[in-house]
Amino acid sequence: MIDKKILDINNLYIRYGKQEPVVKNVNMSINHKEIVGIVGESGSGKSTLIRAILGILPTGSSISSGNIIFKDRNILEYSKKDWREMRGNRIAIIFQDTGRSLTPILKIGDQFIETIRSHFDISKLDAHDKAIDMLGKMRLPDADRIMNSYPFELSGGMKQRVAIAMAMTMEPELLLADEPTSSLDVTIQAQVVREMMELRDNFNTSIIIVTHNMGVASYMCDKIGVMNQGKLVEWGIKDQVINNPKSEYTRSLLSAVPELGGYNIEGRERNNT
Repeated sequence: MIDKKILDINNLYIRYGKQEPVVKNVNMSINHKEIVGIVGESGSGKSTLIRAILGILPTGSSISSGNIIFKDRNILEYSKKDWREMRGNRIAIIFQDTGRSLTPILKIGDQFIETIRSHFDISKLDAHDKAIDMLGKMRLPDADRIMNSYPFELSGGMKQRVAIAMAMTMEPELLLADEPTSSLDVTIQAQVVREMMELRDNFNTSIIIVTHNMGVASYMCDKIGVMNQGKLVEWGIKDQVINNPKSEYTRSLLSAVPELGGYNIEGRERNNT
């Protein structure tokens, strides 16, 4: 793995309105082709953190101090034009149950082709071929049938993998994934996790995955950060965090969840997945 930083987060504070910060003094860095897991309970600030990276914080919220450096440039200095060029192309995001964001009255193919052509100056035919190729890379069977299907005709797992395929078609340098497997059953979770790891290898993409599932993080991540009440209470390489945690909160998480989501706490898949 090339040890080259792609993202640096420094002394970051995020607040909603005039309330106390919901993200407090977060520091972390992500290297090229690295997979980083951000683990924590609901309300710990982990989803707010990755939304800030893509400049999509909710109305009324703001970064009150600190900075986020992507490829040697502070994203807080981006213009609207910079953001339009960045989102989807260089940094992409996958939300929890992204399949629900697919337009129900349009076929998958129409949505996929439109998405591709909004980023690339290519014909509908070339966009169609590109979509078929990416669905194949996500190991979705019968890509032509999927392209001709409406979202309601696909399972939750298939819709989530279609959404990941759409995000990865632009070959972003950084993929943000906000609880991408939490709405899926254990078997499909395992498939999606493996496919995301393959995307890292195939496209040289760095990934930040937000999850409440320590088992998923320990299986797929190079580094793990643990958030609690807006603070990054643990940060380090996977083995260090799992086997020698410094934070009492991390130790409590590990002791409470010996097996989660098809993975044991050492990050190995259970036999039934």
